[in-house]
Amino acid sequence: MLVVNTETIPGHEIVEIKGLVQGNTIRAKHLGRDIGAGLKNLVGGELTGYTELLTEARRQALQRMLDQASELGANAVVNVRFTTSSVAAGAAEMYAYGTAVVAIPNA
Repeated sequence: MLVVNTETIPGHEIVEIKGLVQGNTIRAKHLGRDIGAGLKNLVGGELTGYTELLTEARRQALQRMLDQASELGANAVVNVRFTTSSVAAGAAEMYAYGTAVVAIPNA
């Protein structure tokens, strides 16, 4: 499955639009990561526990979006975007969306 954040795919022609596809996940922080992040805040630097949490959430949201595109018969998703939002104290949503299409290589 081709996945791009542009409206077109270089070297391909979009021959059919299947529609909007999306995937999301909601993740909550846990005590272990909070303690580690609190200590890291004292000395500065990357909060690797939270980086890992967001990476996992992004992968899952993307996979759910791609699964939906496959169900529609698409072989590519264009205009892919990610967004996050807070849904509760300590919990955030990762949302991926794009347009499922059928794209063929240019002759």
